[in-house]
Amino acid sequence: MLSNRAYIGDAVHKGESYPGEHDAIIDREAWDRVHAILQESPRKRTARTRADTPALLKGLLFGPDGAAFSPTHTRKGDRLYRYYVSQTVLKHGAGSCPVGRLPAGEIEAAVIDQLRAVFRQPEIVAGTWKAARVHADGITESDARAALQQLDPLWDELFPAEQARIVTLLVERVDMRTDGLNVRQRVDGLSGLAREIMSGGIGEAA
Repeated sequence: MLSNRAYIGDAVHKGESYPGEHDAIIDREAWDRVHAILQESPRKRTARTRADTPALLKGLLFGPDGAAFSPTHTRKGDRLYRYYVSQTVLKHGAGSCPVGRLPAGEIEAAVIDQLRAVFRQPEIVAGTWKAARVHADGITESDARAALQQLDPLWDELFPAEQARIVTLLVERVDMRTDGLNVRQRVDGLSGLAREIMSGGIGEAA
């Protein structure tokens, strides 16, 4: 629909468009705005939209002392800097937690990298298949593997809000330690996601 010029009243023949005899369904201004967005790379579009989207790890990220991290941001000129800040630091000040503030982009990328690695691990796929069989008769291990592997190349095409929904579906908790992070996953979320991908639900969100 977004590339069909018939919606703006044009007729297309052999790759050339001409004014059609039918009325436009979408006005030209809206068409031009959409195509200006589509000309951006998916990564640039994702980064630009992220500022207006709920934080990817909101409610999921916890520090070494068990305290939750809250999303926050600051602006310097036209640039937006996003962070997660420990509730311990917010209540007791800087230095009260060994991991007090984290750059949002870096911690979110680390969690996403772990999730995307899951889609490529046969043992995880096998576990997903076993869990999915409880909810979906006839699903095979190859079905689950194919479904999860589809998400890896598709990830960068998804809108940030859809990425956040998938992270919430797959992640139970992220514990940030002084020596790294631990991502606790939802097995039932993996099986649900596999079924959703197989039904085409994920692809429609991009």
